[in-house]
Amino acid sequence: MASLALPVSRAVSTVFGLLMVGLAAVGSHGLAVVAAALAAVAVGVGMVFRPAATLAVLLSVCTFVITNPSVVFAAWSGLCAAAYLVCRYATGTSTGVVMGSWPTIVAAVGFTFAGLVATSFPLQLPWLPLVAPVAVLGIYVLATRPFLG
Repeated sequence: MASLALPVSRAVSTVFGLLMVGLAAVGSHGLAVVAAALAAVAVGVGMVFRPAATLAVLLSVCTFVITNPSVVFAAWSGLCAAAYLVCRYATGTSTGVVMGSWPTIVAAVGFTFAGLVATSFPLQLPWLPLVAPVAVLGIYVLATRPFLG
C-alpha cells in the first residue's frame, strides 16, 4: 500500500493543479492565456520538481490579475490551489493523513467561504488595509497566549 502512496499523491495533486489552471484560464485571452499555459506546464514539471508547483500557483494568480475574472472562479481556483499544494508537498508523510485531515479540509473550505462572503459586500473602506496587519497581530497574540504561560 505504501508503494502506491507516491503515485496516487502525484496524480491527485496534478488533477487539482490542472483544475486550478483551468479555472484561472476561463474567459482569458491574450497575455493571460500565455500565463495560464505556463502555469499548466509548471503543473507538469511540478510532478517531478516540487518547487515548480509553487510557480504554477503564482502563474495562476498572474492569470487572474491579468483577466479580472469572476469571484467564484477565483475562489474555486484558490481552493484547488490549496489542495494542489497540500497534496504535492505531502509526499514526505503519510499521504492520507495530510490530504484527508479534517483540519486541512475545514480550513481550506472555510477560508474560501470567508473570502466569498467578504467579496460579496461592496464596501469602500480605504483604511481597511491599514487595520488588517494589526488585527492579524492581535489574533496571533490571542491564539498563542495559552501557550506562553
